[in-house]
Amino acid sequence: MSTILRRLPPSEATGLRTSARHSLAELYRPADLVVLGLGVMIGAGIFSIAGRQAATMAGPGVILSFMIAGIACLLACLCYAELASTIPASGSAYTFTYVIFGEVWAWIIGWALILELQLAAAVVAKAWAELTVRAFADFGIALPRHDLVGGALTAFILVVLTGVVAVNTRIGLRALWIMVAAKLLAIGAVIVVGALHVDASNFGDLYAPPKPLDVPPSTVLDVVIGQSHAFGWAGIFAAAPAIAFAYIGFDIVATAAEETANAPRAVPKGMIRSLVVATVIYLAVAVVMVGMIPYRRISTDAPLSSAFRGVGVDWMVHVIDIGAVLGLTTVILVLIVGQTRVLFSMARDGLIPRGLSAISRRYHTPSRMTLVIGVVAVLLATFAPVFTLQQLVVMGALFAFLFVSAGVIVMRRRMPDLERGFRVPLSPLVPVLSLVATLWLMVNLQVPTWAWFGLWMVFGMLVYLVYGRRHSLLAPPRDEPPAAARGRHRR
Repeated sequence: MSTILRRLPPSEATGLRTSARHSLAELYRPADLVVLGLGVMIGAGIFSIAGRQAATMAGPGVILSFMIAGIACLLACLCYAELASTIPASGSAYTFTYVIFGEVWAWIIGWALILELQLAAAVVAKAWAELTVRAFADFGIALPRHDLVGGALTAFILVVLTGVVAVNTRIGLRALWIMVAAKLLAIGAVIVVGALHVDASNFGDLYAPPKPLDVPPSTVLDVVIGQSHAFGWAGIFAAAPAIAFAYIGFDIVATAAEETANAPRAVPKGMIRSLVVATVIYLAVAVVMVGMIPYRRISTDAPLSSAFRGVGVDWMVHVIDIGAVLGLTTVILVLIVGQTRVLFSMARDGLIPRGLSAISRRYHTPSRMTLVIGVVAVLLATFAPVFTLQQLVVMGALFAFLFVSAGVIVMRRRMPDLERGFRVPLSPLVPVLSLVATLWLMVNLQVPTWAWFGLWMVFGMLVYLVYGRRHSLLAPPRDEPPAAARGRHRR
């Protein structure tokens, strides 16, 4: 059977709870999934992204940018929700694609998710270290050799959180609840105290006059139109992809489906609720940020902290520091969990070495896989220019969004009788709108990001052709004809 055409049967993907393939114990309740989503979507960016985009790209219209990014992600989230309710497996978009489109496409999506989650963990860990050093400085504690201290802190947080996920996911979940609650308190303080110092005149009409930039076109869209612009409507739309970086993470909730009780109904609710709550919180912080000081005076280094200093509320800087450090801690933790589940599924299917999918008898987690992920994250954060490559995180996620959105349409036609715990309303209109919105966000990414992503995917295809295609559990043994392999349950 052609590698492109061989697909994972839905009965195998949806029968994980009763077959030998199911090795992960049920852990998550509906409320846990919301916390999981908030844990990864609300990080330190909530204290900075609105100010930076307002100062450099969108002006007070950054509030509209948040709405645009939120709507685009909500469209994709609805598509994820239907597929997760139909195929409640730990691989998320990778497994959805395996069932709907076939193995080679599943590999491509899995490879994109590896890029997204692994690089994101390294980026966020390095940012966590920098924020921690800054927090010490704000409390009057100067640390020597920031570069050495930062490197040590980066390795420290990755080692600690990798250990937590490898040893006991329940402990990680309890810690996640505590840290999410604490950072939400910090964010609540920012919103309430900031609202007391909002000056409505700073909002204007949410529109700043457009300004051509004297720099070469950097995004795909800039290359097409031949000019880079900031502010105006072009700036408002251009800020949306950077803001989408903050929302990306709701898809990780889908990786917990195999470990969730009543997953067909709980996972869609958890994904949608966490994204809606995160969007409302981001919008509230953006309104406060833009309203406190004119956008031309916003510092791009520490936007919200400088805004509070500007209105004479210096003590809020410490609240922001604590919230930012806690926020990034939860992001790293959830990213490691999500990456573990995606790679666990790929290893279990034989596309990467199956030994990595082994479940520890002592800890009942895929600890071997988790440790590999932690080591790679430390190496990336230490030796790779991860801040320069961070747009690849968005590219990897958006690429998966495309297949998930198309997957809803295709699955409705190919497998209309499959039981669904959630159905996308107004299909196929909503999936089509999701495809259009995702493509719009993608063309607003920089050209080098597309080039690096292309190279990553070419390398991934070589890995698949050399290893994955031959070791897949759907691949027939050399002495067995393909027709016989199709009828044989190999799991």
